[in-house]
Amino acid sequence: MDIVYDLWYVRERENRSDTELHIGIYRTKKDALSAIERLRDKPGFRDWPEGFQVHPQKLNRDGWTEGFADADD
Repeated sequence: MDIVYDLWYVRERENRSDTELHIGIYRTKKDALSAIERLRDKPGFRDWPEGFQVHPQKLNRDGWTEGFADADD
């Protein structure tokens, strides 16, 4: 099974909206970690560097299978 590496930046906050940024999808974990190194000194990222998350993902698989409920309903 082929695996790619999905890179996100997430900063959770109590009194404000969370920051969730999809950075990119990379062929190897090393490539994803290299992207973090390129971004680490940029504004925002440098202040909260612990927000980077690398998630391995299997290709050709559903990532969400349950459906959803709309918060406005």
